[in-house]
Amino acid sequence: MSTPVIAIHGGAGTITRSALSEADEARYLAELKVILLAAQTVLSAGGSALDAVSEAVRLLEDCPLFNAGKGAVYTRAGTHELDAAIMDGSNLKAGAVANVTCVRNPVLAARAVMEKSAHVLLAGCGADAFARQQGLDIVDPTYYQTEARHQQWLRVREQSGMMLDHDAAAFTFKESSHGTAPIDPDNKFGTVGAVALDMHGNLAAATSTGGITNKQVGRVGDTPLIGAGCYAANATAAVSATGTGEVFIRTVAAYDVAARMAYAGATLQEAVEQVVMEVLPAHEGRGGLIAVDAQGNVVLSFNTEGMYRGYARGAEAPVTAIYKQQ
Repeated sequence: MSTPVIAIHGGAGTITRSALSEADEARYLAELKVILLAAQTVLSAGGSALDAVSEAVRLLEDCPLFNAGKGAVYTRAGTHELDAAIMDGSNLKAGAVANVTCVRNPVLAARAVMEKSAHVLLAGCGADAFARQQGLDIVDPTYYQTEARHQQWLRVREQSGMMLDHDAAAFTFKESSHGTAPIDPDNKFGTVGAVALDMHGNLAAATSTGGITNKQVGRVGDTPLIGAGCYAANATAAVSATGTGEVFIRTVAAYDVAARMAYAGATLQEAVEQVVMEVLPAHEGRGGLIAVDAQGNVVLSFNTEGMYRGYARGAEAPVTAIYKQQ
């Protein structure tokens, strides 16, 4: 029997400590802890890694502090398009949805694609229709809206005048006093994710996002692409990514971690650090990865100033952090 492990992330980016009050920091850390405890409860009751990451990401999607589900960012057209993926490390089965517009919890739609269809990835209106057919919670698009995201979108439109793309420079704006988020919302890669090892020794990963602010309608990043933003295999590791999606796609970042372990004999720590600190920066890729292997080793690595993150092992108290020094 393995000691269960759950790890989560809520996005990476530039820290603005000056904009952060103790109360704000406590709120983010408290939400991460609550979500970890919920997933920890699933695992301690004998639940699967797949169930644990599903629950963790579902809760992250329901929390407006993070860019997934409610609180998703706006496209250039002022709409919302959400992506998610999930993968079962025990059998390499996977499911994903891209550009869904009315599904409350895209991660549950991704799991339904994996378990209830013959496909891996469904997109757009077809994915929305499939979610309806599966009886998932369908919401009016206004459900995703929050005033903070709307104001963020207006600022980005004023300052950039164009869509944000894979170039990290496109996420850099004049210093702003808007907002009190510990990670600057205008220089933040907003994806959420979870990885888990259950007591049966199985791994799973899930990732979900609202995309990038002011993105071109129809843009799909790394999140719903198996091997780029999400990957899990019992033989190596479960990985969930957050960052400049186009670079994660081009480098197949999540799978690269597993490949380095399988083919080069790298440890989880070595593989993740190589990808995050060497491969991604070589292509101007910013962000991070969380990963867990079959031995229960956990790595939460990022090349930005901070990443919302946390993990819990067995019955131990959850550990949460935002800044690099924590």
